[in-house]
Amino acid sequence: MTKQERVTFVINTLKEQYPSIPIPLDHKDPYTLLIAVLLSAQCTDVRVNQITPLLFAKADNPYDMIKMSVEEIKEIIRPCGLSPMKSKGIHGLSHILIDKHGGKVPQSFEYLEELPAVGHKTASVVMSQAFGVPAFPVDTHIHRLMYRWNLTNGKNVQQTEKDAKRLFPEETWNDLHLQMIWYGRQFSPARGWDLDKDIITKTIGRKTILDSYAKK
Repeated sequence: MTKQERVTFVINTLKEQYPSIPIPLDHKDPYTLLIAVLLSAQCTDVRVNQITPLLFAKADNPYDMIKMSVEEIKEIIRPCGLSPMKSKGIHGLSHILIDKHGGKVPQSFEYLEELPAVGHKTASVVMSQAFGVPAFPVDTHIHRLMYRWNLTNGKNVQQTEKDAKRLFPEETWNDLHLQMIWYGRQFSPARGWDLDKDIITKTIGRKTILDSYAKK
């Protein structure tokens, strides 16, 4: 297959596999999504979805969040890991949203990435999932799949994002990054991987990956 044929095969297979695409992190608005995505750094979505109801019961908007102390936030979110940094980030960004943005989450990569503890990936998730702006957030699943499918050299997530945006049509990005996350978890995990169930890698996978798997 040519690279373009591989790209089309990926799009069609994922669309068939995931015609409707649930968003992994539970939220009700841009603010609660922003907080959930921030908490998901080095933490599973399942764990985040267990913790956010406890946090949002006390504060599901920036005005209530700043009434809590950093220490109170830290105690609630401790199971998500990195709680000292995340609690300061949540408290700090809530202040900035009130002071600079009228208590609203801005629809801008630039403003989002200015917020404490908010990097490019977090901003991309919020822009795509809360506001419908085309973005291609690259997490560990997407980074792994793009390399396995020989669609990027796998040097870093920044390169993987560039390659994904170059190869896939912009109108597919918001659905595709979610479909790839679900596919990676279900059929192409880092551990306990069964190639026979992973139809995409089996069909278009990088030769070195397939050869390495066959030797196991």
